[in-house]
Amino acid sequence: MKQMTLAAVGFERYGKTTRRALFLAEMDRVVPWASLCKLVERYYPKPGNGRPPIGLARMLGIYFLQH
Repeated sequence: MKQMTLAAVGFERYGKTTRRALFLAEMDRVVPWASLCKLVERYYPKPGNGRPPIGLARMLGIYFLQH
């Protein structure tokens, strides 16, 4: 068993929330992901022969972040 250090045990709660984490949390709160996924699902490629597509929810998040 590996010994835990003081930094690993007690200081997690003092971590600062980054701007990225705040932005992603706000995006999750504002964007209706379930209804968007349901709307786009019929047009999104289905897994078959070849390379499997990236998950729909993840890809929608990437598109929203790009814009």
